[in-house]
Amino acid sequence: MSAQKFLFASLFFLTTFLSFSQQNQGFTVSGKVVENSGETIPFATVVVEKTGLSVISDENGNYILKNVPSGKHTLKISALGFAVQKKQIEVLGSNLEITIKMESELQELESVTVLGRSQTDKVNKQAYSVTAIDAKKLHNSTLDLSHALDRVSGVRNREAGGVGSRSELSINGFSGNQIKVFIDGVPMDNFGSSFQMNNIPINLADRVEVYKGVVPIWLGGDALGGAINIVTNSKPRTFVDASYSFGSFNTHRSSINAGYTAKSGFTTEINAFQNYSDNNYWVNVDVADLNTGAYFPNQRVRRFHDKYRNETVIVNVGVTGKKYADKLMIGFTGGENQADIQTGARMVSVFGKIYRKGSIVMPTLKYQVKDLFTKGLNVNVTGNYNFGYEQNIDTVFRRYNWFGDYKQYAGAGGERSRTLRKFYNNNGIATANATYTLNDRHSFMVNNTFNTFDRKESDELVPESLVYKQPKKTQKNVLGLGYKLDYNDKWSTSIFLKDYSLKTTYSRSYNPSGATGDIAYQKYVDHTSTTGYGAATSYYLKHNLQIKASYEKTYRLPTPEEIFGNVNDNLEGNLALKPESSNNYNLGASYQTSFREKNALSFDVNLLHRNAVDFIRPTLNNNQTMTTNVNQGKVTNYGIDGEIRYSYSNRFTAGINTTYQNIRNKTMYEPNQNYVSPFYNDRIPNMPYLFGNADATMFFNNVWKKGNNLSVGYNLLYVHTYYLSWPSMGSKDSKLEIPQQFSHDLNAVYTMANGKYNIAFECKNLLDNKLYDNFSLQKPSRAFYIKLRYYFSKSNN
Repeated sequence: MSAQKFLFASLFFLTTFLSFSQQNQGFTVSGKVVENSGETIPFATVVVEKTGLSVISDENGNYILKNVPSGKHTLKISALGFAVQKKQIEVLGSNLEITIKMESELQELESVTVLGRSQTDKVNKQAYSVTAIDAKKLHNSTLDLSHALDRVSGVRNREAGGVGSRSELSINGFSGNQIKVFIDGVPMDNFGSSFQMNNIPINLADRVEVYKGVVPIWLGGDALGGAINIVTNSKPRTFVDASYSFGSFNTHRSSINAGYTAKSGFTTEINAFQNYSDNNYWVNVDVADLNTGAYFPNQRVRRFHDKYRNETVIVNVGVTGKKYADKLMIGFTGGENQADIQTGARMVSVFGKIYRKGSIVMPTLKYQVKDLFTKGLNVNVTGNYNFGYEQNIDTVFRRYNWFGDYKQYAGAGGERSRTLRKFYNNNGIATANATYTLNDRHSFMVNNTFNTFDRKESDELVPESLVYKQPKKTQKNVLGLGYKLDYNDKWSTSIFLKDYSLKTTYSRSYNPSGATGDIAYQKYVDHTSTTGYGAATSYYLKHNLQIKASYEKTYRLPTPEEIFGNVNDNLEGNLALKPESSNNYNLGASYQTSFREKNALSFDVNLLHRNAVDFIRPTLNNNQTMTTNVNQGKVTNYGIDGEIRYSYSNRFTAGINTTYQNIRNKTMYEPNQNYVSPFYNDRIPNMPYLFGNADATMFFNNVWKKGNNLSVGYNLLYVHTYYLSWPSMGSKDSKLEIPQQFSHDLNAVYTMANGKYNIAFECKNLLDNKLYDNFSLQKPSRAFYIKLRYYFSKSNN
C-alpha cells in the first residue's frame, strides 16, 4: 500500500468520525486522576455506573467522559495497584470538572523497589509486552541509561568497553539497530556519537519504557525487535537537579537538569551533562614482543589508549498551557566528544594513537496540542536536524602491542589505514502524530516518521580523491494507521498497519578502459517499499491478573551506517544489504498479590517467537579489524523471560529475572551454494542465549536524623557461555567461546532533608571477574564510585 493511500484512508477515518462527534448530546465530565501525592495516574479506568459510559485516562492522567446525562451518578475508578474508588457526582445541566484522588493498595510499598517496577506500574497496563522502569528511583545511582536497562528481563546492554564505548541494546535476541531508541517518542536515529545510550545520565529520564517485539503505532519508525522510549518529565515546574560522581579509572560524570515555568506559561528547560574517563582498567590478553616475537600468554595489563570525554547541552524555550498549544518549544542540542580507539573489532588488534571525535549541532521543534478543532483530536509534531560531524584520525605509522611498546615505520602511514576522514551526515527527522478519540471506547491514530540522510565526506590527506565525492543519501518514510478499542476496565485491543519506504542513492566503481588505475563511478538509485501490520490485546481475568498477546509482521530498513559504514565505530559498509522482516509473537501474563498486610509479590512471564527473514547480523571482516553487516537468510527464535519480585513493607525488596532465547540459523542454502549449509540450525554466534539478574535492597529510615534514610543494595548479573563463531565450525578444542560471567555490584544511598541532598557509594564488579561482550571485548575490572546529588522542585500546578 502506498503512502498516498495510507494518507487518504487516515483522512477519511478522521473526517468521518469528526462528523459523528458533532452529533453527540449530553454533558462532559472531565478532570485528572491523581495519587494523594499529586502525581498523575495514567491509564486509570473511570466508569459511570449504570450508564455503560467509561474511559481510560491518558498518559498524563486526564480523562473525558462525554454524553453524561443530567442527574446524580456514581463514578467507579480503578487502576492497577490502587484501591477501587467510588465517587458521587451530580450533573446539573452543564459540564463538570473534577479531580479524582486514589490511594495505593500497598501505599507503604510505593518507594520500595530497586528498579522502580512496583505494583503501581501504570505503563504495564498497555496491551503490548512492555516493562517500565521508574528512573526516578535510580537518580542517586551512577548508572547511565544503558546499564539501567541491563537489569530488565529480556534485555542485554552490549558494549565494546568502558565509558563512551560503542554500545547497543539487545531485546529477546534482536539487537543494535533492530532496536529503536526514542526520547519522548522522537527517534534517536540521527543523534550521533555525542549522544548515545551509555553516556546519557539516568537523571535525564523520568521513566524508561521497554517494548519487546511489537511496538505501538505512536512510536513511529521501523523497529524489528522492540523499542526503548526514554520519557522525560514534561510537567510545568520549577526545579534543579544537579549531580557529580567520581570513581575508578579517573572517571568523572556530572549533570544538571533545570527548568522554570512562569504563571504566563513561559517555559525554559536546560539539560547538560559531561563524561570523562581514562578507561585504563585491567584486561587479560596475549602479548607478543614486537622485535623478538616472544609470546606472553594471558598477561594482565592496563588499557593505555582509551580516554573518552563528551559534553552535551540541551536547551528548550517556549510556552505551555496555551489554548493554541499545550506545548510549543524551540530548542537546541549541542555537544562534542573525543575517544581514543584502543582495539579493533577484537582485542588481538591493538592501537596506540588512533582516535575519533564528533559533534552534535541540532536545532529542534516540539509542538503538542489537545482538542485541536474538536474535542478528542490531539496532535504532536516534532522536528530536528543534525549538522554535526564525525572524524577518524589515523596518521601515526606505528604498530603497538598490549605492553604499550611500539615499532615506528618510515614514511607516511597509519596503524590501520592512514586517514583524516571527516563526514557530515546531515541527518534530519520529522514526526507527526494525530490521535482522535471518538468516544470512551474507540480511538484512531495516524503517525508519520520521515528521515533524511546526506553524507558529505572529505579527507585533507587526499583532497582530490573521487571516493569522498560519491553520493551517500537515503530518504526513509514510515506511515502508520491504528485503531484502539477499550472495553470497561478489563479489555483493550489495538490493531495497526504500516507502510515502509526507502530511497537510497549511491555509486559503484568500475574500470571503463581496463587500464591500470582507470577508475570511474556509476550512480545508482534504489527504491524499497513494503507493508506491515499487527495487533495487541490485553485482558484482566482479575483486577490483579492480566494476560497479554501481540503479533506484528514488521520490517526494518537498513540504516545509512550499515549501508555506507562508519569507521569511527569499526563498521564497514555493505551496499548489498536488504531490508529484514520478522513475524513477532508475544504471549504474557502478570500477577500481583499481597498478604499479611506488609508483604507483596509480583510475577511476570513472557513467551516469545520470532521468525525473521534476511536477518541483519554483524560479522568480522576479512582481517578481523572491523565488523560488517550481512543478511542471514532465515532466523528463528523461541524464548521465555520472566521476573519474580518480593517486597516487605518499606524495609526490603528483592527480585530475580531470567531470559532464555533459542535463536537459530534456519538458512538451509547459503548464496551460490547447492548443498546444505554446515551452519544450518546453529545458534547465531556472538549472541548470549541465557542470562539473568538478581537484586536485593534493604531500607533503613530515620538514620542519624529523622527524615534521613539509608538503603543498601546488591545486584548480580549472570551470562552463560556462548560461542564467538558458528558452533559447527572447527573442533571442540579450537572453538572460540565467550566464557560464563558473573558480575556482583554493591551500592549504598543516603538521603537527607527528604531527598534534597543525596550521597551514593557503589562498587561494580566486586570480585573483579572477567567480563566480556561483543566479539570477546573485555569490559571494566572492579571499580568504585561516589555520587553527590542536589534536588529541588516546586510544582507549578
